[in-house]
Amino acid sequence: MTASPTRVAPSARRLTGSLRDVGYSFEAAVADLIDNSITAGATRVSVDVRFAGRDSWVLIADNGSGMDSAGLDEALRFGSQRAYGRGDLGRYGLGLKTASLSQCRRVSVYSRNPDTGHVDGRCLDLDFIDRVDDWMIVDPDDAELEERVHGLLDSPTGTVVAWQNLDRLLPAKNPDGSWARKKFSGATERLAQHLETVFHRFLSGEAHRSISISVNGESLTPWDPFARDESATKLISNDILEVGTGLGSGKVSLRAYCLPSRSQFSSLENFERTAGPRKWNRQQGIYVYRADRLVQWGGWDGIRTIDEHTKLARVALDFDTDLDDEFNINVAKMRVNIPHQLKKMMGRAVADVCAEADSRYRKDQKSSTSATGTADSPAAQDRDQADLPDAADLGLALKSAAARSGNYAAFREISRILHEESPELAKRLGL
Repeated sequence: MTASPTRVAPSARRLTGSLRDVGYSFEAAVADLIDNSITAGATRVSVDVRFAGRDSWVLIADNGSGMDSAGLDEALRFGSQRAYGRGDLGRYGLGLKTASLSQCRRVSVYSRNPDTGHVDGRCLDLDFIDRVDDWMIVDPDDAELEERVHGLLDSPTGTVVAWQNLDRLLPAKNPDGSWARKKFSGATERLAQHLETVFHRFLSGEAHRSISISVNGESLTPWDPFARDESATKLISNDILEVGTGLGSGKVSLRAYCLPSRSQFSSLENFERTAGPRKWNRQQGIYVYRADRLVQWGGWDGIRTIDEHTKLARVALDFDTDLDDEFNINVAKMRVNIPHQLKKMMGRAVADVCAEADSRYRKDQKSSTSATGTADSPAAQDRDQADLPDAADLGLALKSAAARSGNYAAFREISRILHEESPELAKRLGL
C-alpha cells in the first residue's frame, strides 16, 4: 500500500464526450447561457442563429459585467470555482460548457475587460482536446468571427459566446442541403418561443431584474401562461407554503389560476396564443419557477392526471435557490422534482382550480352546442335555465369534495353511470 495519495486525472477526451449528453435541447442550451447573462447583470441579450451549411454558427451576446483574461479561463473550467449568491440562476459551474458542447464541438468566449476595455477571447475545442487528451483551452484564431464579435461588443462591458462546428444541430449527412436549412430554421423558431416562455417574467419586467432578448434581430415578447391581462382569468388560490430543509425551512409561493374558456377570451388570437407551444391540453398543470425563471411546466407531477375538462387550470409554483436541494434541480435546469411534502400541501388548491376549470369548460361546451342549434327544445331550455344554477353549484361542490378526499376516480365512475342512467340529471349537475 502506498503511503501517499495517487492522483488519478480523468481522461479529458472521454469525459468531455460524456458531458455532451446531459439532456439539453437546443433551446434549453441557449437559455442556460442567458441565465449567465442575467447573473452578470445584463439588460440586453441578442441571439444570432445563422445557417451557412457546415460553417453555420450561433452567437449569444450580452452587455453584462464582462470578464478579464483570468475570468475567461475560469469560465471555461469544468466546475468553475465561483460562489453563487441567492437568486443567481447558475448552479453547478458547468452550464456554459455542458450547454455549449451539447450543440457544438467548438465554443469561443469573448469578453470586454471591465477595467481596460480590451476584448479577450478563449476557445474550448473538442477536436483539439481529442488530439491532446488534456484539459486545455486555446486562443481563438478565427478573424472573421472576431470581426463579428467586436461589432456586438458595443458597450463598455459585455460577453459573446460563439458556437461553431454545430454537429448536434446539423444533420451529419449533407449539412449544406435543404433539409439541413429547414431543420435549422425550425430550431430557430422553437428557440424564440422557448425564450419567450422561460424568461417571460424578465421580459415583462415582473422579475427581480428586467431584460430584453432578441433572436436574429427580432425582439421577443413575453408569453404569460396565466393570461392575467384577460378580465375573465380567475385567481383561485394564493398561498405561501413552508417546506422543511436540513437547516430549517423555506417558503414556496403557490398561485392557482383558472383561465378563460374560449368564449370568454377577449379575442380568438389571444385564445390561440395562450394555448402555448404544447397546446391547451398539455399546457395545463404546474409551472415551476426558480428565482423567477420558468424551469418546468405542464402536467400535474403525479398529483392528478391530465384531462381535457381541466385544461384551463394552471398553477404557478415559485421557489428560490435556497431550496435547490429540496427540488433536486438538474444540471440543465430543465427538470425538478416537487418535494412529496409539498405535493400533499398543494392538493386542495389543485382540486379547487381543476373543479373551476371543469365547470368553465362544460359551460362553454353547452353554450357552443346552443349556438349551433343542437340544444334541447325551447321548453326544455326554459326548464334548464330555472334549475341549472343551483344544480351546477351542487355538481361543482361534489367534484371539489371528491378531489379533496382522494376519491376523484370513483367520482368520475359515478358520473359516467349517472350519464348513462339519468342523462338529464347529469346535465343539470354539470357533470
